[in-house]
Amino acid sequence: MVSKYLVMAMRRPNFDPAVIEPHREFLADLLERGHLVESGRFTDGTGGAYVIHADNLDAAREIAFTDPVHTTGSSELTVYEWEIAVSA
Repeated sequence: MVSKYLVMAMRRPNFDPAVIEPHREFLADLLERGHLVESGRFTDGTGGAYVIHADNLDAAREIAFTDPVHTTGSSELTVYEWEIAVSA
């Protein structure tokens, strides 16, 4: 069964703005492959989050940890199983 997972990306002090475009390309690829549900940045500039579809938590982490903001060390990523309580 495919579930949803919330990926929190919090910028580290050594955040490199050059990683933003590769990160956007990563998200576009996830969208094209049907994994990305939604994404956005925090307005205070501390990071952002996105929701992905994956088979399980390990698979979600495997996807998220290939994100350039993670692989470059620019952001700390945490992945949580996401359960929708109320839907519009």
